[in-house]
Amino acid sequence: MSDTHTQENTHEDGHSEDPSRRDFIYIATGAAAAVGAGSVAWPLVSQMGAAADTRAAGSIEIDISKVAEGQQIKALWRGKPVFVRHRTAAEIAAAEADDAADLIDPQADADRFVPTPEGNINPAILVMVGVCTHFGCIPVGEAGDFNGWYCPCHGSHYDTSGRIRKGPAPKNLEIPTYSYVSDSVIKVG
Repeated sequence: MSDTHTQENTHEDGHSEDPSRRDFIYIATGAAAAVGAGSVAWPLVSQMGAAADTRAAGSIEIDISKVAEGQQIKALWRGKPVFVRHRTAAEIAAAEADDAADLIDPQADADRFVPTPEGNINPAILVMVGVCTHFGCIPVGEAGDFNGWYCPCHGSHYDTSGRIRKGPAPKNLEIPTYSYVSDSVIKVG
């Protein structure tokens, strides 16, 4: 005859412990520790985010109906000037003709705009960050060899679309993130 024995985990006090029960206790303890760590870490991480007043200052609304054709306004956004230019038909035509030119930083004129609420592109309203991409000077409007912007610091010339055409600047004038709130108001940021 054979002896069959069932092995159980027994402790010194004679009680047996079920392995599945022990695993459950380990998992429950680990889960409770993770929840506790998360509840301590969440306030620390959330306080590192920007305050509501700071986020609100991160965007501005500009009334473009006040910009007459051929004129430009400047607004301050995140400590940088933003140029909003209402281009004339001649400026738009010159910018579109320059799409085929040999550009330092190639970009089509149409790619420098966002759609209006109706989904159309309005090539008359050009929005750019008014900081030269060479050393951060502020370019002068309606100047330079291409009748766009000219940076007097080191001689960078931009066309009527804000694209670099001549000089040491490596890139076009930046187009900020903006959207149309309505036909006459844009939101930058």
